[in-house]
Formats: sequence, structure tokens, C-alpha cells
Amino acid sequence: MKIGLIREGKIPPDKRVPFTPEQVRRLLELHPNELEFKVEASPIRCYSDAEFSDLNIEVAQDMSDCDVLMGIKEVPINLLIPDKTYIFFSHTIKKQAYNRKLLQEVLRNNIKLIDYEVLKNEKGERTVAFGRWAGIVGAYNGLWTYGKKTGLYDIKRAFECFDRDELDIELKKVQLPPIKIVVTGTGRVGKGVLEVLESVGIRQVGPKDFLHQYFDEAVFTVLSSSDFNRRKTDGGFDREEFFTCPEKYESHFLKYAEVSDILLAAAYWDSRAPRLFEIEDISSEDFNISVIADITCDINGSVPTTVKASNIQQPVFDVDRENFEILQAFGKQNSISVMAIDNLPTELPRNASEEFGRQLIEHLIPELLKPSSKILDKATITKDGDLTLEFMYLKDFVNETVE
Repeated sequence: MKIGLIREGKIPPDKRVPFTPEQVRRLLELHPNELEFKVEASPIRCYSDAEFSDLNIEVAQDMSDCDVLMGIKEVPINLLIPDKTYIFFSHTIKKQAYNRKLLQEVLRNNIKLIDYEVLKNEKGERTVAFGRWAGIVGAYNGLWTYGKKTGLYDIKRAFECFDRDELDIELKKVQLPPIKIVVTGTGRVGKGVLEVLESVGIRQVGPKDFLHQYFDEAVFTVLSSSDFNRRKTDGGFDREEFFTCPEKYESHFLKYAEVSDILLAAAYWDSRAPRLFEIEDISSEDFNISVIADITCDINGSVPTTVKASNIQQPVFDVDRENFEILQAFGKQNSISVMAIDNLPTELPRNASEEFGRQLIEHLIPELLKPSSKILDKATITKDGDLTLEFMYLKDFVNETVE
């Protein structure tokens, strides 16, 4: 099996790669009779072409002789090679309209599409993800935003740091007044957020103390779904019911917004579930949050101020509290500053790629080498020019005409 690591073509470009040069070398040594690798030349990848070729890994422009083509972000339509197997984050399984054309072209070109996002083990748990690094960079960016907004400290941008070690050195410069930081989410992303807050030395407190106690130091609390969602009928909460029928619930997050200065939003959101708050709520004098780092970056999703994604070059925009208009970053003293970058892990691409590669070596490569794999079958969106049974629910979506 010849695996090609393709150049990222989406704009803005992503610097990540599925495997580091050392990981490719190790795979070639472990599977000399089963695997070949080829790397598409790239001027923007976090690992240079020379770092691959120095380990005797082929670097070339033409990838048409590869069996499997692996990337990170969506492949531009004009770069798709017909009749190949592709593995990347397609961002199509939630019927994302902006990628409908991509899915149509994948089908038209008889491409077998495997999506990292739906690679799961026998328990139904995701096995490969960048969530931890999204949390790390997102929390760092939230603190960077607060420093810029208040002028209390100045740290490098995350992408200016060579790696996590340099990022941790920058975090030592963060000096916070006795503010309160609210974190939503306890999964991979949330755990990444915690790593950063703990690196700064911010104390974690329980949700009740967070709401009702005064602290003479900066503190944070982590909310799970039960802390800010309640059943509409009786105010109760049942975890299983919430995840299967979230439309039966309403948010009561505003009590946290009244006492918080920074929101780090790291919780997965279902479009049927209530939003944390509504956009009109930010005009209230009781809405105290001034910085929002929306790590989930669901446009018009759980965080209503995320009306668009920001990017690494322009990481922050402001939202006016009174008329809800978008302003330039830090453009008005009492506006809310929103960081909503949609590809956060690419700011620390070497670290993120290394961890992702380890996950792929453990969970993907063994499945690729099997004659047949139920795990890969369940992660395959298209095959033989049609949607697979698992993803037949996308049929109406993919058949809609793109304007």
C-alpha cells in the first residue's frame, strides 16, 4: 500500500501533517513489505521537505501513483485525483452547506472518502482528534485576547511560538487580577483548556463557589452540561435524555455570565440543544463577560456572538453590546472581544501533528493493513460512486443544487 501525504491546499493553508518524518520512518521500518510512503512537496508544512528527504522518504510533486492520499483539511475540488482513497477531515457529516460541492465531486470522481472525525473504536469513542490542541491554543488565545484588551500584559501569539515549550514560557508572563473565568466542556478540548489554566497557576473552584463567593485571586470553574442546562418542564436534568433529546432543555447560563469576565467555550454542541445565551442578552448591564474564546467555533451556534470565524492573521473581532454589530478588535471599550479561529491546532502544528500521528499509528494503520475492517467501513462516507449505508442520510443534502 502506497500512502501519500498530500500538500494542504485549502486557503488559508494549514501547516499540519498526518505523520511527522520520524513517524513515517518508523512505519517504514515496522512494515517494510506492506507500506510505502510518498510526501507531496510543500512550502508551508510545519515539517520541511528536507526533514522528510533527510530520512530517505520520497518527496515529489506527482501523487497519482499513491493508493491512499492523506491530508488534514478539506481537499480543494480542483486537486482531487479520481478513483483514489482519501482520508481527511471533510466537514460534511453535519450537512455543512459550504462543503456540499466537495461531497458531490468526491462522488462524481469515484473517490473512497474516509473521514477522521468518524473513526471510532468498538465502544463508539473517537480515536483520532486534534481536540486537546484546540483547547490548549484556544485557552492561550483567550488569555492573549484579555491581555490585549486590558493592557495588563503582553505575550506572543501562539503561532509565533516554536512549540509547546515556548508557549509555556510565554504563559509565565500572564498576570491576572482577581477575575473569574468560566469554561464549558469536559472532553478532549476542555482538558486542553485546563492544561493552560493550570500552567498559569489559576485556581479551580466549584460552580457554586464560583457563583456566590468573592476571591482575591483569579479563579476558574469548569461546567458540565448539567450545570447550565435544565429541563423545560420541571428544571431537572437527565444526562441520557439531554444527549438524545436536547430540545427538551433550556439554558440557564446567564447566572454565570453575570459573574464571569472570560468565557472559554469548549463544549460540543448539538444544533437541537439550547444556546448558552441569546445575542440580545449581551446588552444587559448584568452580562459581565468581556472576552469570549469560542474554541468550538460553531457559527451562529452555542455562542451567539460567533457570527463568523476569525483567522490566525486576524484572531479577534468585537461585537457591540447595544446594536450587535461587528467592530474591529478592541475597537470600543465596552464591546465584547471574540476569538473564534476555526483551525486552532495549526498554531502549534509540530506538537499537534506529532500527537495526531501517534493516534493514527495506534488506531488507523492497523485497520488499513487488514483485508477488511469494520472500523474503516463505518468511517467511510463514499465508496464506488455512492454514499455508504452509514451516511445515506446525506443523500438529500448531496442532491441539492449548489447555487
